[in-house]
Amino acid sequence: MRLLLLADTHVPARARDVPEEVWRAVDAADVVVHAGDWVDVALLDRLEARAARLVAVHGNNDGAALRSRLPEVARADLAGLRVAVVHETGDARGRERRCDERFGPGAPEPVDLLVFGHSHIPWDTVTPGGLRLINPGSPTDRRRQPHCTYTTARVADGALTDVRLHRLPPRAAAGARRDAAHGT
Repeated sequence: MRLLLLADTHVPARARDVPEEVWRAVDAADVVVHAGDWVDVALLDRLEARAARLVAVHGNNDGAALRSRLPEVARADLAGLRVAVVHETGDARGRERRCDERFGPGAPEPVDLLVFGHSHIPWDTVTPGGLRLINPGSPTDRRRQPHCTYTTARVADGALTDVRLHRLPPRAAAGARRDAAHGT
């Protein structure tokens, strides 16, 4: 099973659209996971129509239309891998402990992987309890990061493998932002 992990797309506030490379990754994925901050329902509609399967949540920049369609926390079993998705996990300091308490082995509904967003900062760690935490960054708004990013991975027999952070060429993200600024 091929996964595409996204967050913080902020379309059309930060970009007119996600880069074409991301759309190609959508087409190649068996499951697309989006950890919130869509901004506009149109991207959700397009991603739902194009993705083979979508697991998604709303973020802090998402209004009532998105919040009415997306949960704060989403859970899925993907080929035996228990996955949860949230937008925010709080400050980086103490993140592993907080996530272990809420989603790790001792939690009421433990998972193996937690995908989150909000910071636009790529993150990939394993908590002391064994919970994998991944933030794919943002494919449209790098903020203080050197690159816009997204993540792909594979799942087989309940195991996450081939986790890869993709760095988008500066031109792809900059062009999308320029187009949005000029209304084209």
